[in-house]
Amino acid sequence: MAKDNPFDPDLVRELANLIADTDLSEIEVEKGDLRIRVARTIHAAVTVPVAAPVASAPAPVVAPPPAPSDASAAAKPGAPHPGAVLSPMVGTAYRKPSPDAKAFVEIGSKVQAGDKVLLVEAMKTFNEIVAPRAGTVTAIFVEDGTPVEYGEPLLVIE
Repeated sequence: MAKDNPFDPDLVRELANLIADTDLSEIEVEKGDLRIRVARTIHAAVTVPVAAPVASAPAPVVAPPPAPSDASAAAKPGAPHPGAVLSPMVGTAYRKPSPDAKAFVEIGSKVQAGDKVLLVEAMKTFNEIVAPRAGTVTAIFVEDGTPVEYGEPLLVIE
């Protein structure tokens, strides 16, 4: 690697192979002033608009808290709810600050704009997800420690 050209094609190739081997959608590395991001488009996740009937009736999807994984699987593919808080990045969602702590929010929690509602960990960095508006949490689509994609609905604040 030349001093005037910090670009390392071997590193990019290695990152691309890592994405292909692990089914990640993107990866980013940073060292000093150099930042390399390699991403790919996953067509299967984008082309699954199966939940049109579910989107027309959001209340039944969010009502049963005992089965959030089933509800979230059915609700995610449709058009996002107007009060949905979307993931700003690819990573792992956490509903609590530590394994032994209580969750930031539950269904029915009242939040103010700027309140911390989740964490998304990406590249060993925990990113706070804050409420964009005041309201009541009416649905939570992620379980603690589950992977999330960019733009994926995380929860709904009405």
